[in-house]
Amino acid sequence: MTDSGCLLCTSPPSPEWVLVFQGADPAVEGTRETLLTLGNGYVATRGASPEVVADDTHYPGTYVAGFHNRLTSVVDGKPREDESIVNLPNWLPLTFRPAGSAWFAPGATRVVHEHRALDLRRGLLTREVVVVDGQDRRTRLRQRRLVSMAARHLAALETTVIPENWSGRIEIRSALDARVRNTNVREYAGLAADHLTNVVTGTDERETVWLVAETTTSRLRVAQAARTRVHCGDRDVRPGRREVAEDRLIGQDLAFDIDQGEEMTIEKVVAIFTSRDRAIAEPLHAAREEVADAGTFDELLADHAGAWEQLWQRFHIGLGCGTDAHRAVNAHIFHVLQTLSPHTADLDAGVPARGLHGEAYRGHVFWDELFVFPFLNFRLPELTRALLRYRHRRLPQARRRAAALGIKGALFPWQSGSDGREETPATVYNPRSGRWIPDYSSRQYHINLAVAYNVWKYWQTTADFGFLAAYGAELLIETARFAASLATYDPAADRYDIRGVMGPDEFHDGYPDRPGEGIDNSAYVNIMTAWSLARARDAHRLLGQFHGAELWQGLRLSEAELELWEHIGRRLRVPFLPNGIIEQFEGYGQLAELDWDAYRARYGDIKLLGFILEAENDNTNRYQVSKQADVLMLLYLLTAEELTALLRHLGYEFDPATIPATIDYYLARTPHGSSLSRVAHAWVLARSDRRGSWRMLREALEYDLADTHADAAREGIHLGAMAGTLDILQRCYTGLDTREDMLWLNPLLPDELDSLDLDIRYRGQWIRLHLDHRELRLETLPGAAGMITVAVREVLYQLTPGTTTTVPLTPRTAGRGHPG
Repeated sequence: MTDSGCLLCTSPPSPEWVLVFQGADPAVEGTRETLLTLGNGYVATRGASPEVVADDTHYPGTYVAGFHNRLTSVVDGKPREDESIVNLPNWLPLTFRPAGSAWFAPGATRVVHEHRALDLRRGLLTREVVVVDGQDRRTRLRQRRLVSMAARHLAALETTVIPENWSGRIEIRSALDARVRNTNVREYAGLAADHLTNVVTGTDERETVWLVAETTTSRLRVAQAARTRVHCGDRDVRPGRREVAEDRLIGQDLAFDIDQGEEMTIEKVVAIFTSRDRAIAEPLHAAREEVADAGTFDELLADHAGAWEQLWQRFHIGLGCGTDAHRAVNAHIFHVLQTLSPHTADLDAGVPARGLHGEAYRGHVFWDELFVFPFLNFRLPELTRALLRYRHRRLPQARRRAAALGIKGALFPWQSGSDGREETPATVYNPRSGRWIPDYSSRQYHINLAVAYNVWKYWQTTADFGFLAAYGAELLIETARFAASLATYDPAADRYDIRGVMGPDEFHDGYPDRPGEGIDNSAYVNIMTAWSLARARDAHRLLGQFHGAELWQGLRLSEAELELWEHIGRRLRVPFLPNGIIEQFEGYGQLAELDWDAYRARYGDIKLLGFILEAENDNTNRYQVSKQADVLMLLYLLTAEELTALLRHLGYEFDPATIPATIDYYLARTPHGSSLSRVAHAWVLARSDRRGSWRMLREALEYDLADTHADAAREGIHLGAMAGTLDILQRCYTGLDTREDMLWLNPLLPDELDSLDLDIRYRGQWIRLHLDHRELRLETLPGAAGMITVAVREVLYQLTPGTTTTVPLTPRTAGRGHPG
């Protein structure tokens, strides 16, 4: 419903650059707060309104990257330890009241109009709300909020108060609230949630209040300082101030007179520092100093918008299609950059699976970086480098984990947090059955393969020899050493087996009679192991005996070990079904078929098929089902040519003509229970079914934006899925790949997409790329980069800086292979 006085109603922003929500709906408010999150790669704050507190509808949450704490709970009489990203003190609280009446809060006053808009281009959240109190006094609030992309420690809230039918004394309450807990995820209800202790508060002069808190076990400190000012136009207002000090809360009540129709603006600027920050004496001193020097809201906004403008210049993707798809793409870019920005490169932090938008998975780092790094590699490779160092710093812990299993090398955890130990919980809660059930996800040793893949793709895109020598080669060698030690030799068949693991398909943690013990010869694990062993040997060759002598000596890498890797990489076992399709794992084809029609008729949405079956005292281990099909993930990571060459190197005559049948076989057995499933499947369909690929991509683009009734969206975004959709546009539909010291392009747009425009950076050279159904245009920007070789549909072009190359594209219905 529109309101004639609402600026958002009367002057709507450009639709492809804004997320808009009107009215209030408690059922979806948690999701809206997630989507309205503001962040800068260091800190992020959910889009909860300033007057609310955490309840069944709302959840204010502020998170700093890498800021974790460990708590112990008791579940079914047994202690359980979990490390979580910490919900920090709420800096937002700001409300008002006509003097002597009730404070504006849910349930205390009547909201007659509410309109919120998130400006994706500038990272600005705007809200207009009209409230009526018990005496029919009507007040309009206009609010603007930012978390500065220019100054990572600063956030600001501006509130303009307009009494529409009254005059008199008004009071404003501005506060910092440490009465917060980690309660964003409903399935964690009943677990320990109080992470903060030793809260100390204070006031500086007239304008500033501050707060310091400490985590209970990691003993990290966080400090916030808030400065609140009032002005009327260009005139500063000096309100009466009264300190409000309650348990774990510090604030001020500001009082002043206001006339009907008069606009009074309250500015709240907040600085946030932690004891993990560099170049500070201690957090509180830094926060007080930062907020004292901060400019006005408009000054902060100008710098903030300028920083976002620079990011958009680097990360934009232009689409020749409808507004809805363009808005979804912009929203995905925006949320990726709010979690991972240039500020993140200065931190010791990984890629949280749900961004800095909520507490799902406790802020842990999974393999989702596999879907994130390719997008960053071509835009901000320095950030990928920093995030890969998160893994390298945790190599000692990964070595300990491998040693504990009696295996050589290093094994990274499936879920990683502060120090790199395995954070995967032993049990997970099934809301359908009300039971805590075993979680064997720590058997997903393929996390090592993701680390190796990410290292190699970063090297291929950047030719960063320094990184490969200092960090990358060690990661490749130690993950290869683990994989080789995991393989067991069958002399009768002259084959190596890898047993007792889980693939990316989390629906199979074992066989029907051996649940939790892993499966044998996962096609994904074995083929990618062969790939990773070859890349480790490539790194050894690239660095050479002379440049890498100290590294090889330190790692005790011998020629005999390299020769063993070469042998394993030629003789790993890969199972096949009788029809020639790669079998997901040994014995998959002998499992029962699920009655898909019956389950869809009974439950409708069966994305959570694993929980549905467990509630029926059944198990996905019994069926040919896949949360995300492992075999299709091979086609996501490798081109058809690469997959064929790998299998032939392993001694299997693989016919790439079976790929379409392979896709059909596994898609028919996948309920898309993972947010990453649609991304992978949109990719593999790109050449054989362009319309199906576009449909799957559109579903992935809208998953978080439209799935407003899912608890999952309340608990954070799906960062890997968001970055993965962008990578489909960047690499899949352009056929972009990096191998053999060349940039490869094999473009094929879906019919629904008229054109595609983006900038990529390859080995220091920026390339402006325009693609439509008729031609591909490559414009290299002027600079000091050297000549690069580009293969467009296998025709070679030499590109030098400051030139434009146009390649006509003859119509075709299929490319030679899947992009990878």
